[in-house]
Amino acid sequence: MKNILVVKLSAIGDVIHALPVSYAIKETYPDAHLTWVVEPPAYELLTMNPCIDEIICFEKKEFKSIGGFLSHYGPLRRRIRQRSYDAVLDLQGLFKSAAIARLAKAPVKLGMCNMREFSDRISKPVVGPNAGGHIVERYLDVARAIGCRVENVVFPLTVPECEEDLTRRIFSQAGADMGNPYVVFAVGANWPNKRWPTESFAALGDWLYEHRLIPVLVGGGPVDEQRATEICAQTEIPPINLVGRTNFKQLTCVLQNARIVVGGDTGPVHLAAGVGAPTIMLMGPTDANRNGPYGQLEHAIEADRPCRHCWKRACPKGLDCLAAISVQQAEQKISALLSEKSTWQ
Repeated sequence: MKNILVVKLSAIGDVIHALPVSYAIKETYPDAHLTWVVEPPAYELLTMNPCIDEIICFEKKEFKSIGGFLSHYGPLRRRIRQRSYDAVLDLQGLFKSAAIARLAKAPVKLGMCNMREFSDRISKPVVGPNAGGHIVERYLDVARAIGCRVENVVFPLTVPECEEDLTRRIFSQAGADMGNPYVVFAVGANWPNKRWPTESFAALGDWLYEHRLIPVLVGGGPVDEQRATEICAQTEIPPINLVGRTNFKQLTCVLQNARIVVGGDTGPVHLAAGVGAPTIMLMGPTDANRNGPYGQLEHAIEADRPCRHCWKRACPKGLDCLAAISVQQAEQKISALLSEKSTWQ
C-alpha cells in the first residue's frame, strides 16, 4: 500500500488509543504515506508521532454554520483529494468521520466494529477477534484487516529535546527537581463521574510526602484548575501544581519520568500508560476491560458499586461514583507497584 488515510478526530484519550495503528501501518508498509485527520485539541499530540507523514486538521466548529460550511468544505475536500488512497480507516465511527471518509478516493474503506450514526454505510465495520476487548486492540483489528502485522503494540511518541529542557525548567519554577522521585495526579476528566474527589487526592498527596515522594498535579482548563486549588488547600504540604502549565510535549515528558501516575479514565492517564509509566486508573462508569490502562489492566481500581460500567456521563442516582474508591486502596496499589519496581528509595 502506498497511501493510507486514518480518520480519528477526538477525544484525546481515544486518539492516544489509536496511535498503535500508525506504528502497525509503518511496520508493515514502511514506504506508505500515512495521512491522519484530527481535530485541533489532539493536533499537537500527533506532531510527536514520527509514523505520521501528514496531518489534516478538521476544524469542526467552522462547519456548524451554513456560511462556515460553505467556506471550509471546499478546501477540506481539495486537501483530502490531493491523494488517491489505497485504504481509509475510520476509527471514529460517527457521522462526522464518515463524511470525511466519503470525501476520500479509495477502493477500501474500513471502520470500527461498533460504527454509529450511519457511518457503516460509508466504511465496512471490522468485527475482529478483539471486538469485545480493549479499545486499542479493536483499533488494531482494523489495521490487521488491511494486512498489518502487529508484532509489537507501540505508542510512537517522541518528545523533542528542547521540550524536555523546558519541562525541567517548568518543574523547577514550580518548586521541584524532576530528578527527585514524584507521582503524578491527573486531577480531572471530561465526565464528572470519572473524577476522584479532591479530598482523596489531597489525603494521598500527604501520604506520598510522608514516604518521600512528591505529588505533582497535571491537567488543563478551568475545572482542573479549580480542582487543583481545592487539592492544594486541603493538604498539609501543597503538591507541585502544573495544571495548565504544560503543553502535550511537556506533559508527555512529565509522565515519562514519573514513578507512578494516578487518575481517572482520561487522556493524560492513557498517555501515561502509552509511554510506559506505571499507571493506576480509578474507574467507575467505564469498564477496565475496554478502557483501562493498556498493558496494565491489573493496575485499574474499579468502584465497588453494582451500577459500575453504566457508561453514563453523569450518575442518574446522584452518587459521587469514584468516592467508593478509598485512599487506602490507592496507597496499597502504589506501595505494591513501588515494591515491584524497586523504586521506594
